[in-house]
This record gives sequence, structure tokens and C-alpha cells, in this order.
Amino acid sequence: MARVAVVTEGTAGIGLATAHLFASRGWSVAVIARDEGRLRATAAALAAYGRPVLTIPADVSDAEAVDAAAARIEAELGPVRAWVNNAMSTVVSRADRITPAEYRRVTETTYLSQVYGTLAALRFMKPRDRGAIIQVSSGLGYRAAALQAPYCAAKFAVSGFTDSLRCELIHDKSAVSLSVIYLPAVNTPQYRWTRNRTGRDQNAPDPVYDSRLCAEAIVYAAEHPRREVWVGRSTVMMAAAQALVPGYADRKAAEMWPKQMADEDLPYRAGNLDAPVPGDVGIDGRFGARTKRTRSAFWTSRERDLLMAGLAGNALAGLASAAAVARSPRRLLPRP
Repeated sequence: MARVAVVTEGTAGIGLATAHLFASRGWSVAVIARDEGRLRATAAALAAYGRPVLTIPADVSDAEAVDAAAARIEAELGPVRAWVNNAMSTVVSRADRITPAEYRRVTETTYLSQVYGTLAALRFMKPRDRGAIIQVSSGLGYRAAALQAPYCAAKFAVSGFTDSLRCELIHDKSAVSLSVIYLPAVNTPQYRWTRNRTGRDQNAPDPVYDSRLCAEAIVYAAEHPRREVWVGRSTVMMAAAQALVPGYADRKAAEMWPKQMADEDLPYRAGNLDAPVPGDVGIDGRFGARTKRTRSAFWTSRERDLLMAGLAGNALAGLASAAAVARSPRRLLPRP
């Protein structure tokens, strides 16, 4: 039976790279996104791999639309084996200058879209006791940054929702897996269409990674389920700093503020918050000259657990040696 993967917002950037990688590895692919022009272009590109493709125009912040899309995918492509929640939006601005409506919209597209996608996938996966759900998150879901309050809050919420649900699946002894992919700064078209009211264009801070590396991590989690995957060393460092020295991480994030903004002036840009920005934008953004081309710079929670087990084993061995020394009789040195 063909493996079926669903990728939300799979018509540009990381989502498009992920859809291509699934198709190149023999998966049938369904893409859910808002822009019908990019959906048509994506369908044509993915068809070249020779596997079935289905594209569905829908706003993934609409729970009913996501449910309907899931039912259509199951009917036309077959049982969904992997569901990738990839949609997001953001507003680049000081937190107190972002409107309540903008906070609500970012929450709907970046957090609630993942909830709705997960619920739609579970409706079919749980009865079969099979499937992988992948949440695409960010290092900013561990360590928040200035000028990104609604986006950071939404990514923190994704982790909380996923951890809670995972506990329930473990209790039920379900074989459905949940993975969270934490991403670094990535060279995607996202920077062209964020809503921005700072007066300066947004910059991707170094190191900048390739969307195709992110796709490798996502597809790996679909084929080899892992609790968490961290892409890029900067993501690992953000998570470590937040866990160990959060006050220091606050100060470093404050220092990074100027590096997030380009030198060029930018008038207010509405971006794609309320409606898609038309045009075929592809996978890559404007930071190609600074993009690292690695395809293997990601680490999983299993590798972390093995490392921690090794460190714990060494620590226990050291304690055992110390205890043995403490128990051994002391030799009295002769008096001089």
C-alpha cells in the first residue's frame, strides 16, 4: 500500500521542500494551502516523481476545512501515514504595537492550525493505531526573541499541546507518534511576506540553514519517529541556554535585536497574515549567499537520551569508585 503524506502550507519554502522529498522517496503527497496558483504549480512539479498528488485549497486555521481535507485525502489517496503541520505566520513589531486582531490571527495560523491538523489526522490514525504526526516548530519555541511575541507564544503553545497529547497516547498504548521539529533561521521566502511595522526589513541571523535540511529532518521523523528533532547547532544552543541560564539568554536575545533587522528602510508591509501573497516563490529566500548547504545537521531526542545515559553512567561509575575508596582501610603513614 502506498504511503501517504500530508503537508500543510506545502507550496513554498520548507513545506515545498518537504513535499518534494516525500514524493522523491515514493510517497503519495497531499498539499493543503491557500494560494490556488501555487497549488497548481506544486501539483505539476510533484507529478514528475510519478506518485499520486492531491492539492487542496484551504485555510488551515479553519477546523472544518481541515477536517474536510483529511476526509478527501483518505478517500482519494488512501490512509494517511504522515501528517506535517507546517503552516505559520508572524508580525514583526514591538509587542505593544501589535493589535489584538493580529495576535489572534497569528495564534490561529501558527498554533491552532497545528491543533486542527493533529485532530484531523488522529481521527483516522487512532482507529488504525498507526501514523506519524509532525509539528514544525522553531528554536523560538524554546527561546523567545524580541519583535516576534505572537509567533513565539504560538510555538510555545505547540509544544505544550503536543506534550499533553503525547501523554494521553502513551496512556492509551497508541502506536501513533508525535514529533516536534525545532528549526533555526532558514533561507525561505517567509521573510518576503511577513507583516512588518518596524520600518526596517527583517534579516535572518547567522547561521542560516537550507530548507532542504529541514525537509530531511521532517521526513526522517515520519519514517523513524522521534519525540523531538533539533535542526542546526544554533537551535541546540538556544534550547541549552534557556534551560541552563535563562537570564543570560534574555540579555543575549536583547543584544540580537539589531541583528534581526536589515539596514534598508521598509514601509509598512501587510504581508500574508490575512491573505496569501500571490506568485510562485519557490523554496529559497534571499539569503542564499549565507546559507549552509549541509543536509545532516540535525539531532534527535534519542541521540540526546543516549548522550545523557552515557554521562549518567560515567557519573555513577565515578561515584562507585569514590565509594570504594572511602570504604577501603586507610594506610597509616610512618611518622617522620
